[in-house]
Amino acid sequence: MTDPGAGRVSAVTAAVARQVRDLRASRGWSFEELAGRSGVSKGMLVQIEAARTNPSVGTLCRVADAFGVNIARLLEPGDETPVKISAAADAPVLWRGDGGGTAHLLSGLGEPDLVELWDWRLNPGEGHDSADHPRGTREVLHVLGGTAVVVVDGVEHEVRTGETIEFHADREHGYRNRTEEPVRLVMVVVTPSGEWDRRTRSRRPRPD
Repeated sequence: MTDPGAGRVSAVTAAVARQVRDLRASRGWSFEELAGRSGVSKGMLVQIEAARTNPSVGTLCRVADAFGVNIARLLEPGDETPVKISAAADAPVLWRGDGGGTAHLLSGLGEPDLVELWDWRLNPGEGHDSADHPRGTREVLHVLGGTAVVVVDGVEHEVRTGETIEFHADREHGYRNRTEEPVRLVMVVVTPSGEWDRRTRSRRPRPD
């Protein structure tokens, strides 16, 4: 019997490979240039373009930031349509916790700023750490169930069911579930447009 989950992972890996390859070629960047801009090793980028690896959400973030696009662009290269409806069950899973938690990327918008909508589920004891995003990035988290601990610049903030936290995400941050109950939250990430170069911590307009 074919595993539909494995099929979705394969499709995501192929889409990322194609998009990274095309975006790099359109800019005339070598693997070394993209590695420098993104902070992702050349070896990993070669693996990604060859569709030989399923990159982590952190790696995808860094590559997307370097190109000045959002993760959704790397995953869903389809043409823009005036209206798009998608099922949560079809959303790619970009993170899996040791206890079965998941992070689904529900949707993403590319203009004028980069916007992503996520559905996170953290089981007891799980957590995720994120490196700093490009300057000006902000995140908004709304807890649908349970109690989450959001760590920003080393400071912990407890967010309970029905509460919302908004913070600057251009610094190290993370999410934790330190309770015995599952946590579910929705998250919106907003990043200003423009290619991000981690070597110089600078942004420039994305090519047309």
